[in-house]
Amino acid sequence: MWQRRYLLILAHSYLIFNNPLKKPLSIAILSYRSAPFAGGQGIYVYELSRALSGLGHQVDVISGPPYPDLISDVKLIELPGLNLFSTFDFKERVKIFIRQKGKSLDDWYEFMSTLLGGFPELKTFGNRAYIFLKSQKYDVVIDNQSISYGMLGIQALIPFIEIMHHPITRDYYYDIKFSKGIVQRLSKMRWHSFLRMQKKVAKKIQVIVTPSFNSKADINLDFEVPMENIQVIHNGIDSNIFCPSPTISSTPHKIITTASADVPLKGLDFTLYAMAKLKLEYPDIQLIVIGSPRPGGHTERLIKDLALGKQVSFKTNLTKQEIAEEYAHSAAAVVSSLYEGFGFPVGEAMACATPLVASNVASIPEITGPFAQLIMPADADAIYRGIKNIFQNPEKYKIQADLGRQHIIEYFNWRTIGLEYEKLLYKTIDKFTC
Repeated sequence: MWQRRYLLILAHSYLIFNNPLKKPLSIAILSYRSAPFAGGQGIYVYELSRALSGLGHQVDVISGPPYPDLISDVKLIELPGLNLFSTFDFKERVKIFIRQKGKSLDDWYEFMSTLLGGFPELKTFGNRAYIFLKSQKYDVVIDNQSISYGMLGIQALIPFIEIMHHPITRDYYYDIKFSKGIVQRLSKMRWHSFLRMQKKVAKKIQVIVTPSFNSKADINLDFEVPMENIQVIHNGIDSNIFCPSPTISSTPHKIITTASADVPLKGLDFTLYAMAKLKLEYPDIQLIVIGSPRPGGHTERLIKDLALGKQVSFKTNLTKQEIAEEYAHSAAAVVSSLYEGFGFPVGEAMACATPLVASNVASIPEITGPFAQLIMPADADAIYRGIKNIFQNPEKYKIQADLGRQHIIEYFNWRTIGLEYEKLLYKTIDKFTC
């Protein structure tokens, strides 16, 4: 394995220092929001910027709020919008808007659209990014999934790559499927109204990167993007931080999962139903959820209905090191997602050598290979059986988990992935200048 990495580094050094066309690049990474502890956006921006900076390039991250944590060599350029989704209180949102000085048309649009139940951040960030970049000089721009009208303007000015982790049409499908009543359904339809913009823009983007072959097929199907415009480059996992801890022993009957607040796509309901069944056989069972439920929302009500208040706890705003420690304390990990463009929790659990039960859907089997128990999605009984298998035969599944860690190290490391991105960056620049 080390020989392969050594050859890759030698090849990279040769290209940089012996080919005058392969000069270090000035790269802008755009991200409409980059929360460092919630969801995968902030993680992706941190890791990609670090990988490209480590290859000798100058990298700036241009982000809307909330802002990411970045390494010191990467510059953060704040491109603030109103950040109205920092609260769901109507009066607080009005106060935020009133306090905004020198309101632009995008500010007015963002405020009015949010009040009417929309999600305008993608469009307004794209407009602000286009205005900002018109006066800047970068060799290439990477946009992290806004897929907004402003990106078409940027693509005309600067070599440009769009990142699409997966088409949001899949989120929309499950949100509508699990909506309760016409009011909730209409609310979800209004929220996802930005999809009309994304479908129009995606067809006109010349270079799109997605992290799995499953997402490539779905982008082609849902957004009608030509297959030749879509490149697959997997995401990576930081296996130096997400790793087994020699000082921490796993707690029997403790399970870990990751789930955004009340998002049907993550399938947390099915894990909770499995927990209710497992509790009858393992009274000391515990489930740690990395994430937070919406106060008074569906997840809190379901936990109460299943009498799981003492068995389920939520942890949020954890650092990567703290999340890795939670994996080390856990006897099993569950990823019960109904869809994943690229499941960071899947790779993180495997990198920590935590025995894993995961849905056999979308990109997940591309990540796991044979090193996890893959189950049918939306099947609480399958989750129950998978976890019980681990509890009854921990030695067997620990061997599987240890092999899974080696799989992640070999195929999902950011150094190799950074080189793949670098190759595409040079190719995109060359094509733009021809």
